[in-house]
Amino acid sequence: MRKLEAATERERVTQPASAAEIDGASDLAGRLSRPWIASYPEGCRWDAPLERGTLGGLLDRAVARWGAKPALEYRGRQISYSELGAAVERLAAGLMGLGLGQGQAVGLLLPNTPWHPVCFLALARIGARVVHLSPLDAKRVLQHKLRDSGARLLVTTDLPGLPAAALDLLETGAVERVLLGEDAAWLSGEADGGVEPDARFLRLSALSAEPPASWPRVSPDDVALLQYTGGTTGMPKGAMLTHGNLTAAVSIYQNWNDGGVLVAGEQRVLAVLPLFHIYALTTVLLRHLADGNEILLRPRFDAETTLRDIEGRRVTVLSGVPTIWIALLNHPGAAAFDLSSLRACISGGAPLPFEVAARVESLLGQRLRIGWGMTETGPAGTRVPVVATPRPGIIGLPLPGVDLRIVSMEDPARPLPPGEVGEIAIRGPSVFAGYWNQPAETEATFRDGWFLTGDIGRMEEDGMFFLMDRRKNMIISGGFNVYPAAIEAAIHEHPDVAEVIVIGIPDPYRGQSAKAFVTLRPGAPEMTLDALKAFLRDRVGRHEMPAALELRDSLPRSPAGKLLASTLVAEERARAEAAAQEGSNP
Repeated sequence: MRKLEAATERERVTQPASAAEIDGASDLAGRLSRPWIASYPEGCRWDAPLERGTLGGLLDRAVARWGAKPALEYRGRQISYSELGAAVERLAAGLMGLGLGQGQAVGLLLPNTPWHPVCFLALARIGARVVHLSPLDAKRVLQHKLRDSGARLLVTTDLPGLPAAALDLLETGAVERVLLGEDAAWLSGEADGGVEPDARFLRLSALSAEPPASWPRVSPDDVALLQYTGGTTGMPKGAMLTHGNLTAAVSIYQNWNDGGVLVAGEQRVLAVLPLFHIYALTTVLLRHLADGNEILLRPRFDAETTLRDIEGRRVTVLSGVPTIWIALLNHPGAAAFDLSSLRACISGGAPLPFEVAARVESLLGQRLRIGWGMTETGPAGTRVPVVATPRPGIIGLPLPGVDLRIVSMEDPARPLPPGEVGEIAIRGPSVFAGYWNQPAETEATFRDGWFLTGDIGRMEEDGMFFLMDRRKNMIISGGFNVYPAAIEAAIHEHPDVAEVIVIGIPDPYRGQSAKAFVTLRPGAPEMTLDALKAFLRDRVGRHEMPAALELRDSLPRSPAGKLLASTLVAEERARAEAAAQEGSNP
């Protein structure tokens, strides 16, 4: 990966497309082709200068510019930019008083309350590393993240369930100290849902201290966040995202201008996605703080509450993952709500089936802003222009300053021409610095400065990119490559289907076949495999036809709401092993 050296706390990064690079489009072996530049929306530049600095600098500029304007709204209380900045500085000073400083890791076990942005930005201010933890993580996963990152200090809040989880981590030695933020600190009246904290916890309110005359010097190249990301096997690994990565990602999103402009300082942004996920952290929290907008923090997603927020609070920006859009679609009274205030609805985190996207757009009365990215890219990657023809698998054009190409799956150093299917590779200022404590894994995922994403896709002549599937999800059936995402999109066209995951299972003849796990809409009749095959007959190829169907009341999902095929793969493997063991017993 190209290393961007920082001479100052804040710098402007430019990545112009040289004439030699553009003219050499046919020389794929030696030069970089950027055909997407000609397809860019009017008034939007791929080579726009990008700002790359520190998170402390980002907050300072927001506070200086927006001052008394509301930055956050939580349970009816508005918190101004000045109040947010002061809270961050007081807590940062208190954390320094505990001996925390440069390069030390701290775990955040926090839902969407004001304690998250305050703690995140306070730790960034003093040069510490945030380790994001999910309240939905299994105990062993929490222990792994804390142990792997070296975090001995944990920060949580007193909402139900969290103190008990923190206490367990304390008693088992996973952490040495727990700091607890009281939910009542952000409420005008009585605490709602808080619990009495254990005496072994140190309250965050007790740490408030006067800011020092000067703060520790933090560089854009310093790691700000260890964001853990998992795979189909093994424990999650920590992606090292620097201050420069995150601020560059914010600048990348700010420089994407596609049609209607979201005027800075005038937007009301609904935060229902968890801020401990990179998608919400960058595109919801950091980007909209930088823009001076008001962020409505909601600890959890609820379809009814979300619809009422949009109507009553006149929300203008809503970001979601596919499960959120599906839940809104399935709400029986969704069409009765006034959603006319919405100016931008963004879908990311996972592919949204084409058929579902069309129905969501019908409900919203506007095009969804669809993009692609990864934890390792901070998560800046691509965006589909609003004028682009909707097509299955489309993920759009590379965002400003982001380079993408398709490379051979057999030889990642070999770029492929437009139209050929291969692995998506990416480079740019928001691409992470590598995996924490895993140099071999880091080396294996980079080729000549390009990060190999593990996603399978193709690029068309005009620079538009399409996602086929995750490389690790691909099924090899009778020698053919089968992409579960394509089968899932076809199954989603069935009017009785609510959600679906397709995985590969062993097949004695083909090697592997597809199996569909389906949840049905309320009141839908039972579905059989034969009925599903009949529906899919004109929609998928013979080699793609599911060989098995399992109906479920619900499907496994991540804390961020993404459906988890890996969980079903593990279940099928365990089931097969148990059957083999039983068959071997006399």
